[in-house]
Amino acid sequence: MSRLYLVRHGQAGTREAYDALSEVGRRQARLLGEYFVSEGIHFTAAYSGALARQQETAAVVRDVYREAGAGFPEIVSEPGWNEFDLAHVYGALAPRLCEEDPEFARQYQELLAQARAAAEQPEASVNRRWLPCDVKVVQAWMQGRYAYDGESWLAFRERVAGCRDKLEPAESDANIVVFTSATPIGIWAALAMEIHDERALRLAGVLHNASYTLLRLYDGQLRLHQFNAIPHLCEPGLRTYR
Repeated sequence: MSRLYLVRHGQAGTREAYDALSEVGRRQARLLGEYFVSEGIHFTAAYSGALARQQETAAVVRDVYREAGAGFPEIVSEPGWNEFDLAHVYGALAPRLCEEDPEFARQYQELLAQARAAAEQPEASVNRRWLPCDVKVVQAWMQGRYAYDGESWLAFRERVAGCRDKLEPAESDANIVVFTSATPIGIWAALAMEIHDERALRLAGVLHNASYTLLRLYDGQLRLHQFNAIPHLCEPGLRTYR
């Protein structure tokens, strides 16, 4: 029975430049690495999505292991673990929602104005929480409400679930770590509980930055053992969601 550690990336940047770790995010990732080392967890394989915030988190954890004189496997980049492209979803669907929903149009214009004003203020509220228009545009994407030229919700879910076939066969009792994002982790946790619908997004919505979720692979079956674990994030201000 091998163990699969799914790590959400550390806190990312602002809405205007999201795909990079913030200073808080780098601190969170370092504390995670120190926790894994202190627990004596030896990884036999490591994977990361191809996004910068995922790969930065992986690199920080790897460096902590090296500084401690502990081995860490080569990090394999696998785009299948990437988060869905929220910016593309917004670009394609927000105009349609604005046409049909005046309240969404108002909220969206407020969001754009706040994001521009807070581009150099990482801790501004607009950069650190989901707003009503975020929820509306993602729901429209998941429901397939409008024609969309990007990756659909169903294709995204299948792509993430398909990463299972890309994991190299591991010896019994091996530890594998994957550095990814909230929604892929939500999808895998849902699969372990035999949930195959949009409730996976509810699981993703409660995940802390730099948390880990532990699954076990046994005879082809996924079992959820820990979800959204953050024993390493004890310092004030480090338990963030976005």
